[in-house]
Amino acid sequence: MDSELNDIELVQRIISRDSKALEALYDRYSPVLYTLVKKIVIDNTKTEEILADIFVIIWQKASKINTASNNVYIWLINLARNKALDFKRREELIISSEYNDEYEDNFILPQLSPNIPAKDLASSINNREKILNAFNGLTEAQQYVLSLAYFEGLKESEIAKKLNIPVLTVKSKIRVALNSLTETINKGEAND
Repeated sequence: MDSELNDIELVQRIISRDSKALEALYDRYSPVLYTLVKKIVIDNTKTEEILADIFVIIWQKASKINTASNNVYIWLINLARNKALDFKRREELIISSEYNDEYEDNFILPQLSPNIPAKDLASSINNREKILNAFNGLTEAQQYVLSLAYFEGLKESEIAKKLNIPVLTVKSKIRVALNSLTETINKGEAND
């Protein structure tokens, strides 16, 4: 029954402390979130721990999800990325600040713009091939710079230092790569 509910209905039930709704959300999203976290953290055991932590956060802070925007999927993806990157940075001793509720609210919970168009798991899975094809159409340098920014969470200045290139070059590569991705995906959608 809970598996038939949409994302917003599940979140509303989670806010009302319905553990079956959390299980349904877990069943729906854990494979996607696991894959994303594993791409950032790599270790299976640590990935499983982070995934469990993500669903604890969802249980405790579901009321902070803006259900009016209809972007539960994007909120979950960003939560998983933020949590995985935070874990990785703490492990590498890049972050030493105390992890508490305030830190979690400010740095782990996604702050999404209300202007982001609504997405759900089904539409994202349908777009997956288009996105992968568009990403694979980028140059190796563009792919690498985007991977450093998204999966490693490096800032432009950190990428510049790592690659020994100027920050303006990094900014340019990222901008060109994102524009190319958007253009290729939009072109593919126009042809559908």
